[in-house]
Amino acid sequence: MEIKALACELPSRLGLPFSRLSHADIAQEAVVRGVVGAISIKTVWRYLHADAIKPWNHRSWLFPRDPLFAQKAGRVLDLYFRIFLGAPLGPDEYVISSDEKTSIQARHRKAFGTGPMPHTPRRVEFEYERMGALAYLAAWDVHNAKLFGICDRTSGIEPFHKLVDLVMQQEPYRSARRVFWITDNGSSHRGESSVQRLSEWYPNAIQIHTPIHASWLNQVEILFSILQRKILTPNDFSDLGSLEAAILQFQTLYNQIAEPFKWKYTKDDLKKTLSKIQAYTDTANQLQLAA
Repeated sequence: MEIKALACELPSRLGLPFSRLSHADIAQEAVVRGVVGAISIKTVWRYLHADAIKPWNHRSWLFPRDPLFAQKAGRVLDLYFRIFLGAPLGPDEYVISSDEKTSIQARHRKAFGTGPMPHTPRRVEFEYERMGALAYLAAWDVHNAKLFGICDRTSGIEPFHKLVDLVMQQEPYRSARRVFWITDNGSSHRGESSVQRLSEWYPNAIQIHTPIHASWLNQVEILFSILQRKILTPNDFSDLGSLEAAILQFQTLYNQIAEPFKWKYTKDDLKKTLSKIQAYTDTANQLQLAA
């Protein structure tokens, strides 16, 4: 128990300039404090590995800090099930999920790799030259499984405007009653000014923001993950032209086989998720105050 209590100490309270304690640090401090005459690092690991609470571990986490998180997220989820403000969408109404994948580097490998051999995977040269970077701006028709996209040197309001034009100047979106654009809060389409701007560009376009720290609600992120696996891993492009060509070829191919995603996460699931987060946060705060 003394070893576990020591592992729960903040290093700053021990006069150590560390962010966390290693097993070796704990073993050394236990000897200095006289908890044990000697103890091995492996024994410390064994004690701590068996414990239910491991404060020496950590993971990055984004807490939902938007006071209207449930309301904003629920509006997005309703649109995925073709509902807006409690009413079903009509056949001439569409839902677009949009975002940009920024800083996609063209990495030209400094040496040729090797192909796979028996019991040996393909090998890719570690060193590379940076040949520049592109942003891929994409729009995904959620219910009709159509992918639109452009590449640009950077993201921003003007590149986003080009993407909107690409979609909204085509049928059926040009003549649609309403086209809902789901976006995050990135600088290209942030805040009420972006909502007004999109409405000025196209009166039948309605921008819907996801809550802050909720990119997992934006379906186009699924497309970006597929792009990352299929095209950008491993990354080996001689120049920006070949990188852009590969991305747009992927887009063309994907449109030939695309189907709507089987989205099953509902507002009820969201309520359960937020309840779990709140319960975890309350418990963690209580334990911290008690400590």
